[in-house]
Amino acid sequence: MKKLTSALTMAAVALAGATAVQADTQGVTDSEVVIGSVNDLSGIFAAVGVPAVNGANLRFDEINAAGGVHGRQIKFVVEDNGYQIPRAMQGYNKLLNRDKAFAMLLSLGTPMNVAGFKLLDPKGIPNISPLSAARQMLQDPMHNKFIGFSSYYDQVQVGVKYLAGEFDAKEVCSMYIPSDFGKEIQESTEDVSKELGLTYAAETSHKPDELDFVGSLTKLKSAGCDVVTLALGVRQGITVVGTAKKLGWTDVKFLNTSAGFLDVVAAVPGGVTDGLYAAAGWVSLIARAEDPVPTEFMKAYEEKFGQPAGGFAMLGYSAADTVIRALEAAGQDLTQESFIKGMESLNFYDELTDSKITYAADDHRGADDIVISVVEDGKWKELSRQ
Repeated sequence: MKKLTSALTMAAVALAGATAVQADTQGVTDSEVVIGSVNDLSGIFAAVGVPAVNGANLRFDEINAAGGVHGRQIKFVVEDNGYQIPRAMQGYNKLLNRDKAFAMLLSLGTPMNVAGFKLLDPKGIPNISPLSAARQMLQDPMHNKFIGFSSYYDQVQVGVKYLAGEFDAKEVCSMYIPSDFGKEIQESTEDVSKELGLTYAAETSHKPDELDFVGSLTKLKSAGCDVVTLALGVRQGITVVGTAKKLGWTDVKFLNTSAGFLDVVAAVPGGVTDGLYAAAGWVSLIARAEDPVPTEFMKAYEEKFGQPAGGFAMLGYSAADTVIRALEAAGQDLTQESFIKGMESLNFYDELTDSKITYAADDHRGADDIVISVVEDGKWKELSRQ
Protein backbone atom coordinates (compact mmCIF):
# COMPACT_ATOMS: atom_id res chain seq x y z
CA MET A 1 0.00 0.00 0.00
CA LYS A 2 2.88 2.33 0.88
CA LYS A 3 4.49 1.61 -2.49
CA LEU A 4 1.23 2.44 -4.29
CA THR A 5 0.80 5.66 -2.31
CA SER A 6 4.41 6.61 -3.02
CA ALA A 7 3.97 5.96 -6.74
CA LEU A 8 0.78 8.01 -6.85
CA THR A 9 2.49 10.83 -5.01
CA MET A 10 5.41 10.84 -7.43
CA ALA A 11 3.01 10.84 -10.38
CA ALA A 12 1.10 13.77 -8.90
CA VAL A 13 4.32 15.70 -8.36
CA ALA A 14 5.44 14.99 -11.93
CA LEU A 15 2.04 16.08 -13.26
CA ALA A 16 2.12 19.23 -11.16
CA GLY A 17 5.60 19.97 -12.45
CA ALA A 18 4.52 19.51 -16.04
CA THR A 19 1.47 21.71 -15.42
CA ALA A 20 3.68 24.39 -13.86
CA VAL A 21 5.99 24.33 -16.88
CA GLN A 22 2.98 24.57 -19.17
CA ALA A 23 1.56 27.46 -17.14
CA ASP A 24 4.87 29.29 -17.32
CA THR A 25 4.91 29.08 -21.11
CA GLN A 26 3.17 32.25 -22.23
CA GLY A 27 0.50 31.83 -24.88
CA VAL A 28 0.34 28.04 -24.73
CA THR A 29 -2.54 25.85 -23.53
CA ASP A 30 -3.43 22.26 -24.30
CA SER A 31 -5.71 23.47 -27.11
CA GLU A 32 -4.11 26.68 -28.41
CA VAL A 33 -0.89 28.57 -29.11
CA VAL A 34 -0.97 32.34 -29.69
CA ILE A 35 1.26 33.86 -32.37
CA GLY A 36 1.43 37.65 -32.63
CA SER A 37 2.45 40.17 -35.28
CA VAL A 38 2.97 43.94 -35.25
CA ASN A 39 2.51 44.78 -38.90
CA ASP A 40 1.83 47.63 -41.29
CA LEU A 41 -1.74 47.35 -42.53
CA SER A 42 -2.32 51.05 -43.27
CA GLY A 43 1.03 52.85 -43.67
CA ILE A 44 3.66 53.22 -46.39
CA PHE A 45 4.42 49.49 -46.38
CA ALA A 46 0.84 48.22 -46.26
CA ALA A 47 1.43 46.75 -49.73
CA VAL A 48 3.90 44.46 -47.96
CA GLY A 49 2.13 43.86 -44.68
CA VAL A 50 -1.42 43.11 -45.82
CA PRO A 51 -0.60 40.31 -48.29
CA ALA A 52 1.98 38.83 -45.90
CA VAL A 53 -0.63 38.61 -43.13
CA ASN A 54 -3.14 37.13 -45.58
CA GLY A 55 -0.62 34.52 -46.68
CA ALA A 56 0.10 33.54 -43.08
CA ASN A 57 -3.62 33.30 -42.29
CA LEU A 58 -4.12 31.03 -45.29
CA ARG A 59 -1.50 28.57 -44.00
CA PHE A 60 -2.71 28.72 -40.39
CA ASP A 61 -6.31 28.15 -41.51
CA GLU A 62 -5.15 25.06 -43.40
CA ILE A 63 -3.36 23.53 -40.42
CA ASN A 64 -6.15 24.44 -37.99
CA ALA A 65 -8.71 22.77 -40.27
CA ALA A 66 -6.52 19.67 -40.19
CA GLY A 67 -6.55 19.58 -36.38
CA GLY A 68 -3.74 21.98 -35.54
CA VAL A 69 -0.27 21.05 -34.31
CA HIS A 70 -0.14 18.42 -31.56
CA GLY A 71 -3.81 19.14 -30.97
CA ARG A 72 -3.32 22.89 -30.61
CA GLN A 73 -5.04 25.45 -32.80
CA ILE A 74 -2.88 28.39 -33.88
CA LYS A 75 -4.36 31.77 -33.01
CA PHE A 76 -2.74 34.53 -35.10
CA VAL A 77 -3.29 38.01 -33.64
CA VAL A 78 -2.15 41.00 -35.71
CA GLU A 79 -1.81 44.63 -34.61
CA ASP A 80 -1.44 47.47 -37.13
CA ASN A 81 1.56 49.75 -36.55
CA GLY A 82 0.89 52.06 -39.54
CA TYR A 83 4.70 52.16 -39.85
CA GLN A 84 4.86 54.30 -36.69
CA ILE A 85 6.93 53.41 -33.63
CA PRO A 86 4.41 54.61 -30.99
CA ARG A 87 1.67 52.49 -32.54
CA ALA A 88 4.08 49.56 -32.81
CA MET A 89 4.87 49.74 -29.10
CA GLN A 90 1.16 49.81 -28.28
CA GLY A 91 0.78 46.69 -30.38
CA TYR A 92 3.66 44.89 -28.70
CA ASN A 93 2.35 45.73 -25.24
CA LYS A 94 -1.12 44.42 -26.10
CA LEU A 95 0.14 41.23 -27.72
CA LEU A 96 2.58 40.39 -24.94
CA ASN A 97 0.58 41.45 -21.89
CA ARG A 98 -3.06 40.96 -22.90
CA ASP A 99 -2.95 38.30 -25.62
CA LYS A 100 0.08 36.56 -24.07
CA ALA A 101 1.70 35.85 -27.44
CA PHE A 102 4.04 32.87 -27.43
CA ALA A 103 6.05 34.13 -30.41
CA MET A 104 6.07 36.98 -32.94
CA LEU A 105 5.83 36.41 -36.68
CA LEU A 106 6.26 38.72 -39.69
CA SER A 107 6.45 41.92 -37.64
CA LEU A 108 7.16 44.74 -40.09
CA GLY A 109 9.64 47.59 -40.01
CA THR A 110 13.27 47.83 -38.94
CA PRO A 111 12.81 50.58 -36.31
CA MET A 112 9.62 48.94 -35.05
CA ASN A 113 11.27 45.54 -34.59
CA VAL A 114 14.31 47.07 -32.88
CA ALA A 115 12.06 48.96 -30.47
CA GLY A 116 10.05 45.79 -29.86
CA PHE A 117 13.14 43.81 -28.90
CA LYS A 118 13.22 45.76 -25.63
CA LEU A 119 10.00 43.99 -24.68
CA LEU A 120 10.60 40.64 -26.39
CA ASP A 121 14.15 39.90 -25.25
CA PRO A 122 13.61 40.02 -21.46
CA LYS A 123 10.79 37.51 -21.86
CA GLY A 124 12.70 35.38 -24.38
CA ILE A 125 9.82 35.68 -26.88
CA PRO A 126 10.89 34.24 -30.28
CA ASN A 127 10.81 36.71 -33.19
CA ILE A 128 10.34 34.80 -36.44
CA SER A 129 10.73 36.00 -40.04
CA PRO A 130 10.33 39.75 -39.44
CA LEU A 131 9.40 41.80 -42.49
CA SER A 132 12.71 43.59 -42.33
CA ALA A 133 15.99 42.42 -43.79
CA ALA A 134 18.10 44.66 -41.55
CA ARG A 135 21.17 43.15 -39.93
CA GLN A 136 19.73 44.25 -36.58
CA MET A 137 17.13 41.51 -36.84
CA LEU A 138 19.86 39.18 -35.56
CA GLN A 139 21.31 41.55 -32.99
CA ASP A 140 22.33 40.21 -29.57
CA PRO A 141 20.83 38.41 -27.84
CA MET A 142 20.37 36.30 -30.96
CA HIS A 143 19.01 33.26 -29.11
CA ASN A 144 15.34 34.09 -29.79
CA LYS A 145 15.65 35.69 -33.25
CA PHE A 146 15.23 33.97 -36.62
CA ILE A 147 15.17 35.62 -40.07
CA GLY A 148 14.04 34.21 -43.37
CA PHE A 149 16.42 35.69 -45.91
CA SER A 150 19.52 37.80 -46.62
CA SER A 151 20.07 41.27 -45.17
CA TYR A 152 19.60 44.62 -46.91
CA TYR A 153 23.32 45.18 -46.49
CA ASP A 154 24.23 41.98 -48.31
CA GLN A 155 21.59 42.56 -51.00
CA VAL A 156 23.05 45.99 -51.82
CA GLN A 157 26.57 44.56 -51.91
CA VAL A 158 25.60 41.91 -54.45
CA GLY A 159 23.31 44.22 -56.43
CA VAL A 160 25.79 47.06 -56.88
CA LYS A 161 28.57 44.63 -57.82
CA TYR A 162 26.31 43.08 -60.45
CA LEU A 163 25.30 46.41 -61.98
CA ALA A 164 28.85 47.77 -61.89
CA GLY A 165 30.07 44.69 -63.71
CA GLU A 166 27.29 44.67 -66.29
CA PHE A 167 27.22 48.39 -67.09
CA ASP A 168 30.69 49.65 -66.11
CA ALA A 169 29.21 51.99 -63.51
CA LYS A 170 31.55 54.55 -61.98
CA GLU A 171 29.34 56.82 -59.84
CA VAL A 172 27.08 55.28 -57.20
CA CYS A 173 24.43 57.16 -55.20
CA SER A 174 21.62 56.50 -52.72
CA MET A 175 18.11 57.76 -51.90
CA TYR A 176 16.85 56.76 -48.46
CA ILE A 177 14.56 57.35 -45.51
CA PRO A 178 16.90 58.25 -42.60
CA SER A 179 15.74 55.37 -40.40
CA ASP A 180 17.60 52.20 -39.40
CA PHE A 181 16.23 50.66 -42.61
CA GLY A 182 17.44 53.47 -44.85
CA LYS A 183 20.76 53.98 -43.13
CA GLU A 184 21.74 50.34 -43.56
CA ILE A 185 21.16 50.53 -47.31
CA GLN A 186 22.99 53.86 -47.57
CA GLU A 187 25.92 52.51 -45.54
CA SER A 188 26.17 49.38 -47.68
CA THR A 189 26.05 51.51 -50.84
CA GLU A 190 28.94 53.64 -49.62
CA ASP A 191 30.94 50.62 -48.43
CA VAL A 192 30.62 48.64 -51.67
CA SER A 193 31.51 51.72 -53.71
CA LYS A 194 34.79 52.02 -51.81
CA GLU A 195 35.43 48.29 -52.10
CA LEU A 196 35.02 48.39 -55.88
CA GLY A 197 37.00 51.61 -56.33
CA LEU A 198 33.90 53.50 -57.45
CA THR A 199 32.86 56.99 -56.43
CA TYR A 200 30.08 57.40 -53.88
CA ALA A 201 28.94 60.55 -55.63
CA ALA A 202 25.82 61.81 -53.82
CA GLU A 203 22.88 60.94 -51.60
CA THR A 204 19.46 62.35 -50.73
CA SER A 205 17.33 61.62 -47.65
CA HIS A 206 13.55 61.74 -47.58
CA LYS A 207 10.58 61.78 -45.22
CA PRO A 208 8.39 58.65 -45.33
CA ASP A 209 5.49 60.60 -46.86
CA GLU A 210 7.53 62.60 -49.40
CA LEU A 211 6.41 62.23 -53.03
CA ASP A 212 8.08 65.14 -54.90
CA PHE A 213 11.50 63.97 -56.06
CA VAL A 214 12.23 66.37 -58.92
CA GLY A 215 14.80 68.37 -56.97
CA SER A 216 16.54 65.30 -55.57
CA LEU A 217 16.72 63.55 -58.94
CA THR A 218 18.05 66.70 -60.58
CA LYS A 219 20.80 66.78 -57.95
CA LEU A 220 21.70 63.13 -58.47
CA LYS A 221 21.68 63.46 -62.25
CA SER A 222 24.05 66.43 -61.99
CA ALA A 223 26.34 64.29 -59.82
CA GLY A 224 26.59 61.80 -62.69
CA CYS A 225 25.08 58.86 -60.81
CA ASP A 226 25.17 55.61 -62.79
CA VAL A 227 23.53 53.50 -60.06
CA VAL A 228 21.12 54.73 -57.39
CA THR A 229 20.13 52.46 -54.52
CA LEU A 230 16.65 52.96 -53.07
CA ALA A 231 15.55 52.71 -49.43
CA LEU A 232 12.11 54.27 -49.71
CA GLY A 233 8.45 53.40 -49.28
CA VAL A 234 6.73 51.33 -51.96
CA ARG A 235 4.88 54.23 -53.57
CA GLN A 236 7.96 56.43 -53.28
CA GLY A 237 10.13 53.99 -55.22
CA ILE A 238 7.60 53.85 -58.04
CA THR A 239 7.39 57.67 -58.10
CA VAL A 240 11.18 58.04 -58.24
CA VAL A 241 11.54 55.78 -61.26
CA GLY A 242 8.60 57.39 -63.05
CA THR A 243 9.83 60.91 -62.32
CA ALA A 244 13.33 60.12 -63.60
CA LYS A 245 11.85 58.97 -66.91
CA LYS A 246 9.77 62.14 -67.19
CA LEU A 247 12.95 64.15 -66.65
CA GLY A 248 14.60 62.26 -69.48
CA TRP A 249 17.08 60.54 -67.19
CA THR A 250 17.05 57.06 -68.68
CA ASP A 251 20.66 55.90 -68.48
CA VAL A 252 20.66 55.47 -64.69
CA LYS A 253 20.08 52.11 -62.98
CA PHE A 254 17.83 52.20 -59.90
CA LEU A 255 18.37 49.32 -57.47
CA ASN A 256 15.80 48.24 -54.91
CA THR A 257 16.22 45.67 -52.14
CA SER A 258 13.69 43.12 -50.92
CA ALA A 259 11.69 46.04 -49.44
CA GLY A 260 10.71 47.10 -52.96
CA PHE A 261 10.64 43.68 -54.62
CA LEU A 262 6.87 43.57 -55.08
CA ASP A 263 4.83 42.35 -58.02
CA VAL A 264 2.64 45.46 -57.80
CA VAL A 265 5.78 47.54 -58.33
CA ALA A 266 6.57 45.65 -61.52
CA ALA A 267 2.98 45.77 -62.75
CA VAL A 268 2.47 49.56 -62.67
CA PRO A 269 0.59 50.42 -65.90
CA GLY A 270 2.41 52.08 -68.76
CA GLY A 271 5.75 50.45 -68.09
CA VAL A 272 6.62 53.07 -65.47
CA THR A 273 8.94 50.72 -63.58
CA ASP A 274 10.41 48.83 -66.54
CA GLY A 275 14.17 48.71 -66.08
CA LEU A 276 14.03 48.85 -62.27
CA TYR A 277 16.42 46.37 -60.61
CA ALA A 278 16.12 44.58 -57.30
CA ALA A 279 18.39 42.44 -55.17
CA ALA A 280 16.26 40.26 -52.88
CA GLY A 281 16.33 36.99 -50.98
CA TRP A 282 13.81 35.10 -53.10
CA VAL A 283 12.52 34.56 -56.64
CA SER A 284 9.42 36.28 -58.02
CA LEU A 285 6.21 34.31 -57.50
CA ILE A 286 4.57 35.63 -60.68
CA ALA A 287 7.56 34.58 -62.77
CA ARG A 288 6.90 30.99 -61.62
CA ALA A 289 3.12 31.13 -61.94
CA GLU A 290 3.03 28.07 -64.20
CA ASP A 291 4.92 25.83 -61.75
CA PRO A 292 2.68 23.40 -59.80
CA VAL A 293 3.22 24.63 -56.23
CA PRO A 294 2.98 28.39 -57.01
CA THR A 295 -0.08 27.67 -59.17
CA GLU A 296 -1.85 25.84 -56.33
CA PHE A 297 -0.95 28.58 -53.83
CA MET A 298 -2.06 31.42 -56.10
CA LYS A 299 -5.40 29.72 -56.75
CA ALA A 300 -6.06 29.13 -53.04
CA TYR A 301 -5.07 32.70 -52.16
CA GLU A 302 -7.31 34.30 -54.76
CA GLU A 303 -10.24 32.10 -53.78
CA LYS A 304 -9.89 33.13 -50.13
CA PHE A 305 -9.08 36.83 -50.47
CA GLY A 306 -10.53 37.76 -53.87
CA GLN A 307 -7.28 39.22 -55.15
CA PRO A 308 -4.13 37.92 -56.86
CA ALA A 309 -1.25 36.65 -54.76
CA GLY A 310 2.16 38.31 -54.95
CA GLY A 311 5.60 37.84 -53.49
CA PHE A 312 4.83 38.96 -49.94
CA ALA A 313 1.70 36.81 -49.78
CA MET A 314 4.04 33.95 -50.66
CA LEU A 315 6.49 34.97 -47.92
CA GLY A 316 3.70 35.17 -45.35
CA TYR A 317 2.51 31.67 -46.22
CA SER A 318 6.07 30.32 -46.18
CA ALA A 319 6.88 31.97 -42.83
CA ALA A 320 3.73 30.52 -41.27
CA ASP A 321 4.68 27.11 -42.64
CA THR A 322 8.11 27.46 -41.03
CA VAL A 323 6.48 28.15 -37.66
CA ILE A 324 4.27 25.10 -38.10
CA ARG A 325 7.29 22.92 -38.86
CA ALA A 326 9.06 24.22 -35.74
CA LEU A 327 5.98 23.60 -33.58
CA GLU A 328 5.80 20.05 -34.91
CA ALA A 329 9.51 19.52 -34.17
CA ALA A 330 9.12 20.99 -30.67
CA GLY A 331 6.79 18.17 -29.65
CA GLN A 332 3.78 18.03 -27.36
CA ASP A 333 5.54 19.71 -24.43
CA LEU A 334 5.80 23.15 -26.00
CA THR A 335 8.09 25.68 -24.35
CA GLN A 336 10.18 28.54 -25.66
CA GLU A 337 13.26 26.34 -25.52
CA SER A 338 11.67 23.38 -27.28
CA PHE A 339 10.36 25.72 -30.00
CA ILE A 340 13.77 27.33 -30.50
CA LYS A 341 15.37 23.90 -30.75
CA GLY A 342 12.66 22.99 -33.24
CA MET A 343 13.53 26.05 -35.34
CA GLU A 344 17.23 25.19 -35.17
CA SER A 345 16.53 21.67 -36.43
CA LEU A 346 14.80 22.75 -39.67
CA ASN A 347 16.39 21.74 -42.96
CA PHE A 348 14.11 21.56 -46.01
CA TYR A 349 13.52 22.75 -49.55
CA ASP A 350 10.64 25.22 -49.80
CA GLU A 351 9.01 24.62 -53.18
CA LEU A 352 6.87 27.74 -52.88
CA THR A 353 9.77 30.20 -52.52
CA ASP A 354 12.21 28.00 -54.46
CA SER A 355 14.63 28.23 -51.54
CA LYS A 356 16.69 25.87 -49.43
CA ILE A 357 15.83 26.62 -45.80
CA THR A 358 18.32 25.64 -43.12
CA TYR A 359 18.63 26.71 -39.50
CA ALA A 360 21.07 25.64 -36.80
CA ALA A 361 22.19 26.66 -33.33
CA ASP A 362 24.80 28.95 -34.88
CA ASP A 363 22.75 29.92 -37.96
CA HIS A 364 19.44 31.72 -37.48
CA ARG A 365 19.01 32.73 -41.12
CA GLY A 366 16.86 30.44 -43.25
CA ALA A 367 17.82 31.09 -46.89
CA ASP A 368 21.16 32.43 -48.12
CA ASP A 369 20.57 33.16 -51.83
CA ILE A 370 20.45 36.69 -53.23
CA VAL A 371 18.52 37.04 -56.49
CA ILE A 372 19.04 39.89 -58.96
CA SER A 373 15.92 40.73 -60.99
CA VAL A 374 14.78 43.46 -63.39
CA VAL A 375 11.30 44.62 -64.40
CA GLU A 376 10.47 43.71 -68.00
CA ASP A 377 6.97 44.01 -69.48
CA GLY A 378 5.35 44.38 -66.09
CA LYS A 379 7.04 41.38 -64.43
CA TRP A 380 10.24 40.67 -62.52
CA LYS A 381 12.75 38.70 -64.59
CA GLU A 382 15.48 36.76 -62.78
CA LEU A 383 18.99 37.66 -63.98
CA SER A 384 21.34 36.13 -61.45
CA ARG A 385 21.32 34.15 -58.24
CA GLN A 386 24.21 34.15 -55.78
